[in-house]
Amino acid sequence: MTQFVKEDLSGLVGKHLVYTYDNGWNYEIYIKNESTVDYRIHSGLVGNRWVKDQHAYIVHIAQDVFKISWTEPTGTDVSLIVNFVDNVFHGTIFFPRWVRNNPEKTVCFQNDFIPLMESYREAGPAYPTEVIDEFATITFIQDCGKNNEAVIACAASELPEDFPNNLK
Repeated sequence: MTQFVKEDLSGLVGKHLVYTYDNGWNYEIYIKNESTVDYRIHSGLVGNRWVKDQHAYIVHIAQDVFKISWTEPTGTDVSLIVNFVDNVFHGTIFFPRWVRNNPEKTVCFQNDFIPLMESYREAGPAYPTEVIDEFATITFIQDCGKNNEAVIACAASELPEDFPNNLK
């Protein structure tokens, strides 16, 4: 018998998190509601890419541990585990070969280019998939409430130099 309510996502929904993977890549995610995330990539293979209203599968898998998974229009699959007990993330990203070969094609505000991203995905190649499987340290947590459109509203390159310290 579990000691948490599997259906209760209140410990994650509304959270704005910044995290750094062990490989040095910096990411940010806002859990907008029970099935939607916004995210911004600060550095790494597709640094300065940002997305709003990405449909995601969000589950509560243990006390203070959650999993968030989605498939992007690019064909990239993402699965994240958020562990608030130990202040860590674990992320697995499955990049289709076309993204690995030409990451610059995805560096944009994705919402303005979904048909283009889908056309790149269809053109491929999809394989071999590039798998990034890394731990990350959560460096910032803020509760912003549900459906707050102001949390992620620009590219990382447009943020103040002291982000996220300027949010506190």
